[in-house]
Amino acid sequence: MFMTQRPLGITMGDPAGIGPEIIAKLFAEGLPAPAIVIGDAAILRRAVALLDMPLEVVTIETPDQARGGAGRIEVLPVGDLPADLPFGRIDARAGAAAFDYISRAIDEVQARRISAIVTAPINKAAMNAAGIDYPGHTEILAERAGTADYAMMLANNELRVLLVSIHVSLADAIRAVTPEHELRAIRLADLAGRQFGIARPRVAVAGLNPHAGEGGMFGPEDEAIIAPAVARARGEGIDVTGPLSGDTVFMRARQGEFDVVVAQYHDQGLIPVKYLGIDQGVNITVGLPFVRTSVDHGTAFEIAGTGQASAASLRAAVIQAVMMAGMTQPATKDV
Repeated sequence: MFMTQRPLGITMGDPAGIGPEIIAKLFAEGLPAPAIVIGDAAILRRAVALLDMPLEVVTIETPDQARGGAGRIEVLPVGDLPADLPFGRIDARAGAAAFDYISRAIDEVQARRISAIVTAPINKAAMNAAGIDYPGHTEILAERAGTADYAMMLANNELRVLLVSIHVSLADAIRAVTPEHELRAIRLADLAGRQFGIARPRVAVAGLNPHAGEGGMFGPEDEAIIAPAVARARGEGIDVTGPLSGDTVFMRARQGEFDVVVAQYHDQGLIPVKYLGIDQGVNITVGLPFVRTSVDHGTAFEIAGTGQASAASLRAAVIQAVMMAGMTQPATKDV
């Protein structure tokens, strides 16, 4: 058997977290498309043993050596961690390894050896302990890809939400409400909608202040900054509405009035998506020259090594990556 298309690359995330376990569960349940893991084979074997699953973990040197098949996890090895790395603890070795997995995945996707990147969760404190100073996956991906115009989108079956600012303080998020940032986010929301297969996405922009400023009564930003950016985007042909009151815009999108909501800051946008259920949430980086999706949860150190973690969000991320990358069902051929 051999693959006739480039596989997905699934990064293992922080090896001390739940990433290895949910990857093992994903492969045990069966994949919607060919995939390899970029990570540590010994740590994955530990996860397979922990879960008592009939899976064989094998290493490959390049993605084109992947053969696929049930009961098999093919790993592109990066680094060499001790098999007894402690579960559920911040560890500089784990943080450095997680960064290396991401970096290798970016190299592979830019060289067109894998079709897309799907990432398991990382731990920012562990990366910081290793001297790697990034707020999260999104910033690493954008810097390594040389992308200035990018945004984080969270999506599930009911909502798609794109953020103007990501991992910054609330005070900095307010300062990030500029005409340039608003217009960029609206354009990226329109792009994301089209990547989802929507010919003319209906974009809604959430206001920054209560009731979108109430005509300036509760703050000037909505009227002075956000509204002109919306008008300019509309002049470019984008179907965009706003600013709309943040306490109702997500409900209206969920009811089918809008396809994508632009949220002004991290918690404004992520709370409604995660409230609907983390298990089906997918994190998508919009604006990269390749497809990247991720789980909508963290490393869950408190349950790492217990076998309790669900692979539902990882499966949703894989399905989304398959769709966005234009992949088909697994194709194999007898040799």
